[in-house]
Amino acid sequence: MTEEIQSLIARLGFRDGANGPHAARTMMLDELRLLLSHTESHAAFGEYKTAILEDNVLGKPTRKARELTLRYMSALYGLDTANPIFRALRRLWLLNEAAQPMLALAAALARDPLLRATQDFILGQSIGASVSREAVERFLAQTYPDRFSPASLKSFAQNVAGTWTAAGLLSGHRNKTRSQPLAHPESVSMMLFLGYLEGRTGQRLFSSEWTRLLGSSPDDLEALANSASHRGLLVFMNAGGVKEVRFPGYLSPEEERTRQEVSHVV
Repeated sequence: MTEEIQSLIARLGFRDGANGPHAARTMMLDELRLLLSHTESHAAFGEYKTAILEDNVLGKPTRKARELTLRYMSALYGLDTANPIFRALRRLWLLNEAAQPMLALAAALARDPLLRATQDFILGQSIGASVSREAVERFLAQTYPDRFSPASLKSFAQNVAGTWTAAGLLSGHRNKTRSQPLAHPESVSMMLFLGYLEGRTGQRLFSSEWTRLLGSSPDDLEALANSASHRGLLVFMNAGGVKEVRFPGYLSPEEERTRQEVSHVV
């Protein structure tokens, strides 16, 4: 990805770089659910900050733990309505609790380069295949040579495995296996939207790394997009094999202009 594209998509909510919260945490799905249940959908960042630091809605034992939680959650999700990815997350979040794990995973992948680096490894495992912590550690050690101590590498691998398990792509407690996540109209909407932010349109939206996360067939993806369209989550039209997907109300005019700039350079 060129610096120009990175700069543009950063304005649309994506994060890049060498560091990410998964060096120290999972995607914190339980905390996210609790935080969003205690805040309004239109809340500003300051309200999330107050909820975590002052109201301690997440039940952290110390001020330092609350500050770290705020730091990691804001890095993972933005917690700001100025962020198009977080806005989409909040827009879809309360519509279907069963879709929330994949919604959280999508946002975390968009904003944590460390987690994103493990996506191909996880998706490359066959459904039902064993995925040991040691295998994840070996992959991370090869990806980030000499960067992590053995203890940090173990923690990193556990965090990554915890996130993929919470999202439904791994199953099991100690002995994990690759599993098929459940797909819902809300999670398909989020995956298509992230591809849209990256400048994709039409059929290319259905063959992106985002929709690949769901492991669904092209026919199933279309059926879910149709369902999402009927529910007003997006606009999907398919005439003569030509697909059109739009997201009315998701982006401001300035954000849409940025997205169009992205589409011209990808």
